[in-house]
Amino acid sequence: MEIPADAYWGIHTARALENFPISRRPVSVYPDFVRAFGSVKKAAALANVEVGVLSPEKAELIIAACEDVQSGLLDEQFVVGIIQGGAGTSTNMNANEVIANRALELAGHPKGEYSFIHPIDDVNRSQSTNDVYPTALKIGLCLGILGLVTELDRLRVSFGEKGREFAHQLKVGRTQLQDAVPMTLGQEFRGFAVTLGEDHARLRETLPLLYEHNLGATAIGTGITADRRYAEAVNRHLRAVTGFDHSTAGDLVEATSDAGVFMTLSGAMKRSAIKLSKICNDLRLLSSGPQAGLGEINLPPRQAGSSIMPGKVNPVIPEVVNQIAFSIAGADVTVTMAAEAGQLQLNAFEPVIAHSLLQSLSWLRRGCRTLRENCVDGITANGERLDQMVASSVGVITALTPYIGYAAAASLAKEALAGRRDVADLVVERGLLTRSEVSGLLALERLSGESPVTAPIPTLPPVLPQAAPPTGR
Repeated sequence: MEIPADAYWGIHTARALENFPISRRPVSVYPDFVRAFGSVKKAAALANVEVGVLSPEKAELIIAACEDVQSGLLDEQFVVGIIQGGAGTSTNMNANEVIANRALELAGHPKGEYSFIHPIDDVNRSQSTNDVYPTALKIGLCLGILGLVTELDRLRVSFGEKGREFAHQLKVGRTQLQDAVPMTLGQEFRGFAVTLGEDHARLRETLPLLYEHNLGATAIGTGITADRRYAEAVNRHLRAVTGFDHSTAGDLVEATSDAGVFMTLSGAMKRSAIKLSKICNDLRLLSSGPQAGLGEINLPPRQAGSSIMPGKVNPVIPEVVNQIAFSIAGADVTVTMAAEAGQLQLNAFEPVIAHSLLQSLSWLRRGCRTLRENCVDGITANGERLDQMVASSVGVITALTPYIGYAAAASLAKEALAGRRDVADLVVERGLLTRSEVSGLLALERLSGESPVTAPIPTLPPVLPQAAPPTGR
């Protein structure tokens, strides 16, 4: 096969391009994954020199080429499709060839002069796709998680700031889409912030699980073709190269076939995505209208919402985040099925696991950013409408039930709804409480729960049964 003169990849990559015209998405669309391969190959070269199976001269050139991969200089040379057969062998071969040819170039040799530095004998020394690929994937995922949690935390902060901004804006809470008791808009947005903080913690908890790797396992975990000192050495160098607290798995045979950690991360991402989608559903509901919906908040208008209805503006930013969540939920199913489908000493389906997880991480990270920058930071409260709804709500009577009783409160609520009367006025008219008492009990701090009850709630008088009519003559 002919290889382009300016290509750093070689014959194995060319065959993969011919065999796998599937996704039309090269490995380079996930730069964290590419950089991770540079880190693994660099650590391997350092370990090989240490144990005496690679000359220092060759190692120096390979390490320099690996650093170019780590820096992103050679991203466009990682051309094989992310979806491929062979458990990732084509991606590993792509990395070996790019690094070898870059090393040759640095040494002043033409690309392809493998008698000087060989992609497999030198760059892939002491390695197999079966330990390199999953280790690089784990490192790439760690980098992706760090990027995601950074954006997730920024979004959490934005919701928290809106919580403080809206702290004194009373509104009607809802359960099952029906009017419930009052709360503040600030409490609603603060709740969004708290739940995102919980997901931040759950995602970070997956990092130590991803630090464990199987480098030194080679083909199936027995370490064949690798020096017995290599596994300890490569782990030590990998920690130095990446800055992560890596450790070698205790049982390399088990670790080479196990894909459990990928399901753990996928589940944590699905949890975060689904909860974020629920928040976006709430934002769409709260901003619905602007005339015939809830209309409690205003989302920043981002673009025309219709090609036929002038003036229509849609909640496009929450909608795109909803769709990211749908994709991540589907990807979780893919990861689960791929993890289950592995046989015996290897899981051949790690490429689709890699694609599913790396795409989910990148999409969720970008979704958090656009939600923050193009939506949440610009949300405003429709204060006049919120005040009007609270004033006409019968839900406030719940705050009075300890003082007037459930039966009386239910009766007054029905009367208020039927006659469109103010609940407070009806309570005062019935002589159940004074105007001053009602005003105190229905203050914003009490309705929202910000100010707890500090005085004993009076015991209601017992409802005595009516005397039975006489039955005698």
